[in-house]
Amino acid sequence: MTENATPAAPSVFRNVAFLRLWTGTTASGLAMWALPFVLGLAVLERSITAVELGVVLATRTAGFLAAVPVAGVLADRHSRRGVVFWSCVTAAVATPVIAVGMGRSLLLMAVAATIVGAGQGACRPAFQALVAEVVPESGRQQANAAITLAVRVMSLVAPSMTALASLLVDARALLALTGVVWLSAALVPPAGTAGPAPISTRAGFVADFVEGIREARRHPWFLAGLGALTVVIATGYSASAVLLPVVSRDRYGAEAVLAAATTAYTIGALAGAALIARWRPRAAGWVALAGLGCYGLIPLCLLLPVHPFVLIAAYAVTGIGIELFNVPWFTATQREVEPGKLARVSSLDFLLSYGLAPVGLAFIAPAVDQFGVSAVLGGCAVICFAAPAAAALVPSSRGFRARA
Repeated sequence: MTENATPAAPSVFRNVAFLRLWTGTTASGLAMWALPFVLGLAVLERSITAVELGVVLATRTAGFLAAVPVAGVLADRHSRRGVVFWSCVTAAVATPVIAVGMGRSLLLMAVAATIVGAGQGACRPAFQALVAEVVPESGRQQANAAITLAVRVMSLVAPSMTALASLLVDARALLALTGVVWLSAALVPPAGTAGPAPISTRAGFVADFVEGIREARRHPWFLAGLGALTVVIATGYSASAVLLPVVSRDRYGAEAVLAAATTAYTIGALAGAALIARWRPRAAGWVALAGLGCYGLIPLCLLLPVHPFVLIAAYAVTGIGIELFNVPWFTATQREVEPGKLARVSSLDFLLSYGLAPVGLAFIAPAVDQFGVSAVLGGCAVICFAAPAAAALVPSSRGFRARA
């Protein structure tokens, strides 16, 4: 692929509004990644049980998925900045309540976790739409890459920061600190440039959400790409999450392969985000879908008796590929979708891609019991290669544009 000849846009970090948005998004990512590790420390402290941990994390996910479509409609009806503020404040207030419930009430912890998850889910489409308001089109790919870099760094840093902080304070205090981080995510982002839709044009909530679906249907490349992404996450990601620990233990006899593979994936994602921040391939959609297809390498290498370094390398390549997909995907959505419907279309993206991940995780273990590890991994590999290839056949997928 060749690059476009257009000059590189100036650094988005010269844009004060984006710098504030990036800081707020980073803070929300830190809080989101920290919570599971803080709760894991609570299990080690015997403040909660492993069963209670599972319930709290499950209810957080349920809250996330329930809030995403609601937030998409609200962020298109009202100020995106306002939706970010109230969603992050909601998470900030509810997070310490989980600590209050420790050792006292599983119901209180579950309700608080549901509200935290709702806050997390509500801010996602609003943040996504806010990027399009504060960053000119020429800088959005760089902006999305910068946000992705921050999120990936947080996935590495949050566990370490949590572990270090646990040397000084207990899990309850760490939950309170996580609430403070959520509060900073609420206060720092800037105001956007778009106002809410006029009252006279507003319909009911369901009608508004359906209108967002209609907007998504106007973009065949979006439907094809979202379908491919959803399938890859539901199969490749799920197979990796469930079977990598088993393969690491049974084939290689050490948990070190598990740690090395997951770390390599994150490092690869950082490299991929750094690469796509400046690279402008002409067939951006095909490059993105090829990157998504790299996910098939993981179940393939888990299936075959490869050297552990080959498996680790596959995770690194997959990490690069996923960001070669994510950044152009977000950028194209912000460019092609009608601005007044962007949050709803983004919420549909998050709802399907994130929403079917737990479904895939739930079905992997029964599928292994029914068909065997080899069949499941082989099937997941084929699906992960085939789904992006099929999406690439849609003419507008070549550049993620209305015109092929």
